Amino acid sequence: MQKSSEPRQILNLPAGYFGMVLGILGMGFAWRYAATIWPLSPRISDGLIASGIAIWLLLSLSFLWRLVRYTSTVLEEIRHPLKSSFVSLFPATTMLVAIGVVPWLRPLALGLFAVGVVAQLGYAAWQSAGLWRGTHPTEATTPGLYLPTVACNFISAMACGALGWPAAGSLFLGAGVFSWLSLEPAILQRLRSAGEVPPAARSSLGIQMAPALVACSAWLSVNGGKGDIFAHMLFGYGLLQLLFMVRLMPWYLTQPFNASLWSFSFGLSALATTALHLGHEQPDGVFHWLAIPLFIFSNLIIGLLMVQTLILLCQGKLLLREPHPAPCYNKELS
Repeated sequence: MQKSSEPRQILNLPAGYFGMVLGILGMGFAWRYAATIWPLSPRISDGLIASGIAIWLLLSLSFLWRLVRYTSTVLEEIRHPLKSSFVSLFPATTMLVAIGVVPWLRPLALGLFAVGVVAQLGYAAWQSAGLWRGTHPTEATTPGLYLPTVACNFISAMACGALGWPAAGSLFLGAGVFSWLSLEPAILQRLRSAGEVPPAARSSLGIQMAPALVACSAWLSVNGGKGDIFAHMLFGYGLLQLLFMVRLMPWYLTQPFNASLWSFSFGLSALATTALHLGHEQPDGVFHWLAIPLFIFSNLIIGLLMVQTLILLCQGKLLLREPHPAPCYNKELS
């Protein structure tokens, strides 16, 4: 029998798809908190969290399968100047899943947190410290660089808070805050002065909105939920970034809808959670009047992302198969 000359086809889901898990789980946590201050059924939060965990599980199995069976596809991502930062979403979402299951099964949450925190620190040491060798291209200095050291450490702090370890959480919070402050000047300088970001990469710039709001959420997780002046300052900077995102939306949307638009989702879900926290703390102030509109706004945008993603899935444009050679093994990182 004559062998087919067509190249082998594999399902190659990029690590950036874990951004969907960030948004869905984050919104699930917002609804979980809402159920503690309003007479709401926990079924909404449980459904969102369960959906996020299911998507995380499928993406994790796909990622680990590629790592073992088609190693070069993972190596290509972790060596790529832009894609490498998104690989850190795997341990980041693992820790978010740990937060999600804390009320249901604490031993599982502890195990997932241990795996996630070791993986995120190890990957940050390899990827982020590796950039200090001076070979990182200027055009690849985008908000994606926040993910390994900023987002992962903020999520680690949130997980510590959920597990009842506020002191440990403050260590991760500090690591995330100072990583954010050190990266932001370089990222903004690139966005302002180093040439226009290509249309295909623009939608991932929604990550720029997330650090302040996720930092606020992490701070509330480790300080017992107290809406102090530091939380107010972080929230205010997050609202400014939201205003910038709205201003630039026509520029972002020059490309058809794609999964990278989920980069906006974690900041939006953190916006919903922190708005409710701060509004509940001050029932007669500005935060009280902002809380519900911002919660509704965040739900509408993430709901729209979910609908558009389902449409892509039904059209066969989300889970794409790509040609790939025979399986490869025993490859080492450079």
